Amino acid sequence: MKIETIGIVGGGQLGRMLTEAAHRLRFKVVVLDPNDPSPAGLIADEQIVGSFKDKDKILELASKCDYITFEIESANAEALHELVKKQIPVNPHPKILHTIKDKFAQKVFLKNHSIPVAPFALIEDKKDAVKQAEIFGYPFLLKARFDAYDGRGNFVVRGEKDIPKAFEKLGKSLLYAEKFVPFTKELAVVSARDGVGNVESFDVVETIHKNNICHVVRSPAPVTPAIKSKAVQLAERVLEVLGGVGVFAVEMFLTQEGEVLVNEIAPRVHNSGHHTIESYSTSQFEQHIKAVTGLPLSKPKKKHKAAVMVNILGTRNGPAKYRERDEVGQLGRIHVHIYGKLETRKERKMGHLTAVGTNLEEVEARARTARKYISI
Repeated sequence: MKIETIGIVGGGQLGRMLTEAAHRLRFKVVVLDPNDPSPAGLIADEQIVGSFKDKDKILELASKCDYITFEIESANAEALHELVKKQIPVNPHPKILHTIKDKFAQKVFLKNHSIPVAPFALIEDKKDAVKQAEIFGYPFLLKARFDAYDGRGNFVVRGEKDIPKAFEKLGKSLLYAEKFVPFTKELAVVSARDGVGNVESFDVVETIHKNNICHVVRSPAPVTPAIKSKAVQLAERVLEVLGGVGVFAVEMFLTQEGEVLVNEIAPRVHNSGHHTIESYSTSQFEQHIKAVTGLPLSKPKKKHKAAVMVNILGTRNGPAKYRERDEVGQLGRIHVHIYGKLETRKERKMGHLTAVGTNLEEVEARARTARKYISI
């Protein structure tokens, strides 16, 4: 029996954990990534060294694989669309990637489908930003339309004097403005959709950010059942209108009035779902592999009442050296994942840990304590 091969555009930590899941499901994996070796390339069956945007490299990847997926929005959507025309299975569909990678187009898409989002507007220049400030008030956000993640590409404008600073920081990026939402919590729902429209969702989580980078994920989110239901229904509605196949993460704001607004969509496995490796019967990574290869989705069942994930971020620039003190093991039910990146940078995601248990507060305290005993 032939062992089928999955091609992943991107070889970072998401690609690495997708590769682990694919191997458990008895697939081979080839990854495309410019870093040699990449975190995924260290464990994949093969790595092609090249840019996510290189059409020829994507065609080379496709020549070796039965299925294609991606772990990063900067993948070349046009090249992936050419693969679809050649009847090569690419999921999520490149047209979805094309819409989502442009965050302004993403907002327009959501608004056109009556999905609640914060007010937003296209910005061409500094004069536009000043005019929009009169409508939105201060503070408001200026955001890059493309290649913005982990806080890169966002600027909080607190007064008119900040507008030139924002344009200086964001450089020549195409921009849009977004009204600041006074939220009480940031939430996320990770859902998987198969090729015939079946959807399976994990429970709602709370994400805690610093400098626009996710530091902690709390599962389940400490919100009312009504809010949970609203968030899951909203996420599943997003997947329905997108028509996508694979795992998607829908990030949301919970407002002071109890409304849930969609902030951003990730057309891939996501940081907010890492805890599912230990806390559920099936992980987000396994669900994604099943969805993009046509296998039936699993119904996620909780193995633990509570889980907290803490990101392990770099604190300096230079070669990566991992240190974990014995106290981590003594805390119990702590699962550490190190991504294998050779170079560390300030606030770069180098790994994560997940603590599991029965009480969210106790689990979070144990997770935060464990993080103190780990350094990169």
